[in-house]
Amino acid sequence: MAQHLELGRLGELLAKTHLQTQGYEIMDENWTYGKAEVDLIVYKDKTIIFVEVKARTGNWFGQPEDFVDDRKKKLLAKAADEYIYLMNHQGEVRFDIVSVLFDGQQKHTLKHIEDAFWPTPPI
Repeated sequence: MAQHLELGRLGELLAKTHLQTQGYEIMDENWTYGKAEVDLIVYKDKTIIFVEVKARTGNWFGQPEDFVDDRKKKLLAKAADEYIYLMNHQGEVRFDIVSVLFDGQQKHTLKHIEDAFWPTPPI
C-alpha cells in the first residue's frame, strides 16, 4: 500500500480512537455519496457530526486542517444532506476536523477542531 494511504488509515484510526474515548458513537466510516467520502460520521448529544480527518508528516505548507478546501466542504455538505435524509435525522449537525501531525519519531499530535466550518453554499 502506498505510504500516503497508510498514513491516512493510521490517522483515521487515531481519530476514531480519540473520538470514542471522548464519548462519541461511531455511526459510519468512509461513507461515500457521489464523489464525496466522509471519513467518520459520529453521534453525540443528539448531534450527527461529519468528521474530516487530515494526516500529514510535516507542516511545511500548513497544518493538516488547512487542507480542507472549499471543494471538499461542498462535497461534505452534499454527502451530509443525503445522510441526514437517509437517517431522517431531526437534530443538530456539525462538521469537525481531526488533524493528525506525525513527526519522524513515530510520535503524533492530534487536534480535534469542533464545528470547524460551515459548508460553503453551492455556486
